[in-house]
Amino acid sequence: MNNQLTIGIIGAGGFAAFAAKAFLKIDGIRIKAVTDVNLSFAHHVAGEVNALVYEGYEELLSDTEIDLIYIATPPYLHYAQSKQALLAGKHVICEKPAALRTVEAEELSAYARSRGLLYTVNLMQRYNSLYATVKTIIDDKWLGDFVHGFFDNYASDEKLVPDHWFWNREQSGGIFIEHGVHFFDMFEGWFGPGKLVHAMEIARTTVSPPVTDRVQAVVLYNDSPVNFYHGFNQPKVLDSQELRLQFDRGDITLYEWVPVKIRIHGLFTKDQFEKISHHFPSASIDVIETPTGQGQHITGKFKDIVYDALMTITSGDIKDKMDRYEQLVMSMLEDQWAWIRDPSHPRKIDGRNAVESLRIAEEASLMSKFY
Repeated sequence: MNNQLTIGIIGAGGFAAFAAKAFLKIDGIRIKAVTDVNLSFAHHVAGEVNALVYEGYEELLSDTEIDLIYIATPPYLHYAQSKQALLAGKHVICEKPAALRTVEAEELSAYARSRGLLYTVNLMQRYNSLYATVKTIIDDKWLGDFVHGFFDNYASDEKLVPDHWFWNREQSGGIFIEHGVHFFDMFEGWFGPGKLVHAMEIARTTVSPPVTDRVQAVVLYNDSPVNFYHGFNQPKVLDSQELRLQFDRGDITLYEWVPVKIRIHGLFTKDQFEKISHHFPSASIDVIETPTGQGQHITGKFKDIVYDALMTITSGDIKDKMDRYEQLVMSMLEDQWAWIRDPSHPRKIDGRNAVESLRIAEEASLMSKFY
């Protein structure tokens, strides 16, 4: 297993095909077999990655050559399939969410730890270099203290036909659970555990039965609120995401749900500017104001602020989204495989991420007022 990791795949939808092809770009990865309830889907994915087709996932679990099971099925199947894979002694990487209930994710994570098995959910956002840069800016207070944030996800429903499992709460868990876990995990990584204070869900009543297509939650991180909005109600061409963090010396904006572009606007000293620009050597820099003398003294939050320039730094291109997405999937698998080879390896994500991101998503789902 040190030089080769053999994977079996449960679920053969579009993302499974994308992930499988990304996995194979890593030296030493072998995909032996694919299974899906729709065997034509399984044959399609298997053909793209030169794998066998098994008629049921039980065959994958009994195959002694397979080290790791990758699960890319609808959310309501994740718990049972992950549990069966772990019981069979397989390592598991599951697509989000871990399960529909936090208690189920806790069970899976605890069992994997007790058996020395890998169990993680593909919360790959933490492998993004922009995520890491934002974490440094926050921790080192280059823009001062965090005061407010939002994530607006204006997503498409173009491929989500009315009978798609996405709209079925018993199968998807609802939008907070199915989709929101990625962003709850990002913010917890930046600011620590959050406290949910408000949640709401809005139904599309023009169809029968109505479907929930918009959700919003407010989470406090320390004493600073963050608004999370997800809406699935427009064509693909209008799909857009924006994440903004406001500090007392400026703000950061990330673009796309897999962030590929960043805009940093704020009041910088020379030292702070040099530190930030080091992360973005090819960035576009717009100097808006440079005060005369040895720095300008202004006030905010009843405190003095000294700065040498008001400027905007922009880096990245939204056209790079799918390439970045592939890189994150590859980085996630490389990190997890490193732990399989050496359990002392510190992973960026593990079972705890799966549990905690689901915990706040489930709280939001249970707290929601429905409109």
